Parts: sequence; structure tokens; C-alpha cells
Amino acid sequence: MSINKIVKAGLVIVAAVALFSCGTRRSPGRAYMPDMTYSVAYETYAPAQQRLEASAKAKNELSPFYSGMPVPGTIARGEMLPIHMSSNRDSAMSAAGIKNPLELAKVDLKEAERLFLINCAICHGTKLDGNGPLYNGGNGPFAAKPADLVASAMTEGSMFHVATFGKGQMGSYASQLTTTQRWEVIAYIHSKKAGGSTGAPGMNADSAAAASAKPVTADSAKAAAPKG
Repeated sequence: MSINKIVKAGLVIVAAVALFSCGTRRSPGRAYMPDMTYSVAYETYAPAQQRLEASAKAKNELSPFYSGMPVPGTIARGEMLPIHMSSNRDSAMSAAGIKNPLELAKVDLKEAERLFLINCAICHGTKLDGNGPLYNGGNGPFAAKPADLVASAMTEGSMFHVATFGKGQMGSYASQLTTTQRWEVIAYIHSKKAGGSTGAPGMNADSAAAASAKPVTADSAKAAAPKG
């Protein structure tokens, strides 16, 4: 066979392979990771609403749906680690023994008061006596008076459990207040129970109130007696 025939045969084979490979069928077959193959592209710093709208318009069933919510169990940077508890009765009972992890003396009570007024005062009142606008001395929309937080014997842990999961007519505030903010509000409540005293570092409001009470001695009683 001459060289010319070999060259021609080779060109025919190359042309046939080229024509076959340039067919209209472009399917890659099965996608190993379809959520990445057909993912919806988002701008890195695009507003959440824009990403929600883009996800809603996605026609491909393999496209992920963006809900705008963090992955369950996600902890925000700088946030406290959550306390593992549930809404069941046993968890509520065990929560009663939990102490506020925040040092009362280091809590910004002004900020804690602001959070209380925004989220809690509408029911429990600005004076924490349960006479908020929704009760209004019995003239408001609520027939039953909310809890008097100053007179309440609830522990810090029980208050945190109620703020997290709700109780009775009160719903959960876990989506409105972070873990730290809920503890700050509880610190504010207990500062009021202690007469506004912030106590010493590491002390809760009850122990601060007890520490502020000085024992009465014969000398102190004599000094406090009116002089005639």
C-alpha cells in the first residue's frame, strides 16, 4: 500500500471521528452531584430577599431552595453556646437548676432593659408587675393577668426555659432574642428582684440581695436608735 493511500485512509478515519464526536447529543449522562451541577448562582453579598426571589424563580427541580434561614444548629460568631434542652416537662424541671452564665455585674442593664421593654413589657409591664398594655388592669385584650416577674419565685433557668420554648399563652422568644440576649433580660429581671443591685461579679441577683443585708448587732442597733 502506497503512502498516499495510507494518508488518505487516515484522513478519512479522522474525519469520521470528528463528525461522530460533533453530534447533537450533549448529555453528560448522570450527574454525580446534581445540586452542584445545576446550582443557582447567587451574588456573594446580594441581599437575602434577592436570593429568595432568585430561588423562587428557579425552574429546574434540581435547583436548591434558599429559605434565608441558617442551617439548624448553626451558632452565630461571638454567640454563647446553647444549653441543650427541649420543650418536654422533664427538661423544664431540670432547667430550674440552671444558673445564669452571665456575671450580673458585667451585664449592660440599660441594654437589657431596652430588650425587655421591646419584647416583654407589652405583657409584663414596665414595672414587671404583669400589668402591661395587653392586661391594663383588666381593661385590656387579655382577661388573665400575666406573671408578676418581681414577685415570681421562678429561677433563672426556669425563666430561660420559658423564654426559649414558651409556656401557656406565652410563645417562644428564641427567634427574637439570641441566647445571650435572653440571659441579659433575665439578669435585668433579677436585678429588679434584688432592688436594682447589680451585686458582685459572679453573683446572681438573689445572692447579691442576701449579701447586701447586714446583720443587726447590739452596736449597730444602738447607733441606729434615736437620740433623746
